[in-house]
Amino acid sequence: MENKNNEEFDEPTVSMTLEDGTELECDVIAIFPVKDKDYIALLPNKPVEGFAEDEVFLYRFKELDGDDIELIQIEDDEEYEAAADAFDELLDEEEFNELDS
Repeated sequence: MENKNNEEFDEPTVSMTLEDGTELECDVIAIFPVKDKDYIALLPNKPVEGFAEDEVFLYRFKELDGDDIELIQIEDDEEYEAAADAFDELLDEEEFNELDS
């Protein structure tokens, strides 16, 4: 996986290859820790067959050399729930901050 900065909007993006070989560019929505692991929330830039248009992908990740990162599929249901809950809390905090401004 390659982490690239989208120069037009200056939003970080990640390029990934799906299991069927499809190349997919995703915006990085959030990077957040849960316990001692790092997670990333990605939003595809184009519709992905079999997924809702606004569906966010959650992965565990680790940084490699340079701008590269390794996305790690979350296989454990408990771990996925913990990451999803933490992401939901981030969204709730952001919404609250927008209302407070």
